Amino acid sequence: MRKMKNNPEKLKISFSLNLILDSKNRLLMLLRSKNTQLGPLQWGLPAGKIKKNETPVDAAVRERKEEIGLYHSIQLERTWGPIRDSFYGGNYELYLFQYKWTEGTVQLNHEHIAFRWVSKQDIAKMDIMLGVEENIDMLGIWPKKYLNFKRLPNKNNKPKHLG
Repeated sequence: MRKMKNNPEKLKISFSLNLILDSKNRLLMLLRSKNTQLGPLQWGLPAGKIKKNETPVDAAVRERKEEIGLYHSIQLERTWGPIRDSFYGGNYELYLFQYKWTEGTVQLNHEHIAFRWVSKQDIAKMDIMLGVEENIDMLGIWPKKYLNFKRLPNKNNKPKHLG
């Protein structure tokens, strides 16, 4: 993620991303349908666009409920943002929300075709959207050695907080 001070560039969109870990420290990943604009048929996080007059927190809650249903309980552990993306031209402002899954079930909407609780040992082998591993690294969820280095930003483009 890039730090952008007094940047005159206009943002395209702001997103809230939900990183949800279960009691075994596995991350909830959703397989996006072939009709999605970003990352078709790739694994991603429950996330979505922040609507006009909506706070990042409200967007995170709305998107989580829309994408994985209403029948779960989670506990907020950490937030991070705003930050700019490293892989999509810096056009997206991101807010990260890390949760602990306490109970419930996942009920997917039409945007996704599968879900999986992913371990740190499996993440690097999966076809996931660019940026997800960077988010995992930023929050320190798993040691960097478990991530696919080809999907992390280069050393000249280190993740930074905008605030």
